[in-house]
Amino acid sequence: MRRPMIKALGTIVLLSATGWGLYAWLTPPDEVVLTLGEPYEQVRERSRSTLPPAEKNTNWAGVVSRPTRLRLVAYEKVLVTPPSMFLAVTYDSRGRVDGVRLSPQVEPLPLDETLKIVRNLQDQLRRGWTPFRSRQSQPIRDDVATRDAIRNCDDPTSRWNSGPELQIAIDIRCFKADTRPDDERYLITLILSRPWVDDRPESDR
Repeated sequence: MRRPMIKALGTIVLLSATGWGLYAWLTPPDEVVLTLGEPYEQVRERSRSTLPPAEKNTNWAGVVSRPTRLRLVAYEKVLVTPPSMFLAVTYDSRGRVDGVRLSPQVEPLPLDETLKIVRNLQDQLRRGWTPFRSRQSQPIRDDVATRDAIRNCDDPTSRWNSGPELQIAIDIRCFKADTRPDDERYLITLILSRPWVDDRPESDR
């Protein structure tokens, strides 16, 4: 299920990239400003975005329709992503934000550009977030071994906690376009949620 989902996400990003070029010249990117647990409608009112109104009494998500960056503000910590063509804000049946899923790019990117974005995000997270110590979830490095793993489509993932309240996962996945099968392109996924994965460095021993 995950592979078709990533391919569909990549297709959305790729098809939107051409229009983004002109749009970026004419208009600054939208911005969603939030923290987990606040009312979704409050996020819509405060943000400059195309997030649709909430569906009442249901667990659902609002998805933006044009490039939007995320500004996460939580416990005096701020994380700002690049503009994202795909950004979804999920909420619970009470209408409160319970997660965000986004791809912080407007098109699938070459490896160098992909790693540049990931480095920037991780540098921001180092200002107050705690990286996982478990080998499978440590910060993504820019070295030969990591580049080989990414090119091998091993989906390296880093995880970060902000106390017991917030968790962020960042991963890099291969993207193959049917129209350009020989191009080397990659998609980043960032997921913000309540902590649901435990850091278990002892399992690496």
